[in-house]
Amino acid sequence: MAALTAFISLSLDGCYADADADMSWAHSQDPEQAEFTASNAKGGGRLVFGRTTYEMMKPFWTSPQAAQMMPDVAAGMNAMPKTVFSRSLKTSDWRNTRIATDDFVTELEAIRAGDLDASILGSGSIVAQAATAGLLDELQVMLVPVTLGGGKRLFEGMPRALSWRREDVRQFSNGNVFLRYRPA
Repeated sequence: MAALTAFISLSLDGCYADADADMSWAHSQDPEQAEFTASNAKGGGRLVFGRTTYEMMKPFWTSPQAAQMMPDVAAGMNAMPKTVFSRSLKTSDWRNTRIATDDFVTELEAIRAGDLDASILGSGSIVAQAATAGLLDELQVMLVPVTLGGGKRLFEGMPRALSWRREDVRQFSNGNVFLRYRPA
């Protein structure tokens, strides 16, 4: 059975996007964090997105700018199989992308039953739904030392409490802290 991991950047007040749905505050990387990110991108597997995150990532990762700035990461993002959850998106021209329109839980269970580990990137509502359904094997958080004062909170409106066990922590010189959790 494949593992389902989520990676998401969060502000100190628990937001993955600000009140205007902007996430630029989350992209301050120092050389150490850039190397960490590139190393994680080499892991292979399947990528999982919600439509909003997909629509933000596709134009960048398919651009010459991404290939120049982060060639290894861009190559991995473009080559890996991708699943996008969307009710409105019907097709994609990003290589190896499949649009998932069936039942969310059924689709994620099928992904986990496969032979490729999968990573949800960003996509806060998808992360929260997967965690609520008990389908998330690992939650990776990049905690960014900024407070947004409002925005989209990761687990806002959760129907039940979830307990997590911290597995790893790593601090970067820019103040960001990587945290890795598993369900307790």
